[in-house]
Amino acid sequence: MNKVRTRFAPSPTGYLHIGGLRTALYGYLFAKKQGGDFVLRIEDTDTNRYVDGSVQIIYDTMRDSGIMYDEGPDVGGNYGPYIQSERKALYMEYAKKLIELGGAYYCFCSPERVASLKDEEGNVRYDKHCLNLSKEEIQAKLDAGEPFVIRQNVPLTGTGTYTDLVYGEIAVDYKDIEDGILIKSDGMPTYNFANVIDDHLMGITHVIRGIEYLSSTPKYNLMYDAFGWDRPTYIHLPPIMKDSQHKLSKRNGDASYEDFVKKGFVKESIVNYIALLGWNPKNNTEKMSLKELTDNFSLEGINKSPSIFDETKMKWLSGEYIKEMNFDSFKSLAMPFIKESKAFGKYDTDKLLNLVKNRVQIFSEIPSKIDFLEEFGEFDVNLFVNDKQKSSVELAKSVIPNIIDELSKINDWSNQNLFDSLVNLSAKLEIKKQALLWIARIAITAKEATAGGATEIAELIGKDETIKRLNFSLNLIK
Repeated sequence: MNKVRTRFAPSPTGYLHIGGLRTALYGYLFAKKQGGDFVLRIEDTDTNRYVDGSVQIIYDTMRDSGIMYDEGPDVGGNYGPYIQSERKALYMEYAKKLIELGGAYYCFCSPERVASLKDEEGNVRYDKHCLNLSKEEIQAKLDAGEPFVIRQNVPLTGTGTYTDLVYGEIAVDYKDIEDGILIKSDGMPTYNFANVIDDHLMGITHVIRGIEYLSSTPKYNLMYDAFGWDRPTYIHLPPIMKDSQHKLSKRNGDASYEDFVKKGFVKESIVNYIALLGWNPKNNTEKMSLKELTDNFSLEGINKSPSIFDETKMKWLSGEYIKEMNFDSFKSLAMPFIKESKAFGKYDTDKLLNLVKNRVQIFSEIPSKIDFLEEFGEFDVNLFVNDKQKSSVELAKSVIPNIIDELSKINDWSNQNLFDSLVNLSAKLEIKKQALLWIARIAITAKEATAGGATEIAELIGKDETIKRLNFSLNLIK
């Protein structure tokens, strides 16, 4: 058996879409699991859709996500060039060979004539008009410099069949396939032609791509067969949906890998989650490193049905990665985000980060989790009311002076010592520990919900500020 070789062949039309990244990931996982090669090829033949800078985005995203290729434009390899626009002469050479083999023909029809050709459904469909030109007529037109395209010669009858490793036996009637353009009038190939030539010349054994190519694959196979080449093995992937009705789409402005990184998702969690969009490991594990994904990957786990992208689920997964990080790693990744907080620079940074480490799922949540430290001021005293904790405004009014007295005596201003002191105070006053801690937290934060409990926050803001805030809150009740 030949060494497994897969490829990812994106078009440089902007950022790298999540669906594209999943295709790359599955190509990478399949190749690595089989001890094979993973190739990056840039398909830039559609000059009208080319976006400056997007090739670099592809390189950066692949590297940053860890989905690294063995061969590609910027790393080299034995099958280059890996950018299609640099292979232009090659495509014309093979297109002419295909004409000689009867699998293609020159078409000199004007765009206006082609646009006037409609089938029963009103769709533009070419009528094979130029297939009937004699060799002499063709040569005369070429000599005269008439513009032309090269079209595929698809049989009028018969059925194209092949086996897809996910969807099984696929059959498409040739009468449903148009004689598509292989070489455009500017001499550039279309995707339909270039990918066949390149996949063969680059020794690609397994073509992994989206389900939208499932029904068009027979036209590619016609070219493989005409050239006498072995067909690759096909693995088509189910779509990723935004919801039950709409596909996740770059054209609709749906988020990219880069967008999620900017939002503060842990990078590994993005790749991890994307892997689960259309594939399930046998052991149903959800959190997996790239190596674990590779070890567990199998085609049997790929679903035929669409997957719905659930950002909430990916956020949960990101939070799981954050919880498992050591503090130094967390700090390194969190610093650009904590700098956006109103509290940054006013308190000990490590203590701020310790306050939120297990309370955020993505890094961009950090500012909102600690901004309350700088938003203290007048508040509705009914915040002290909590039926579950058996707390009330009246209880707060009687308890806060005791809390002030107790905390005023403390010199070892650490979270544990503060906590122990307040627990002891609650026992002495014969009230529920939770009620006293609830009152203390409201009194020093003016918020119903905060990252961190009363004593964690007290340690952070310091003794003087804590006592000052307790007195402020007591005066509000009076």
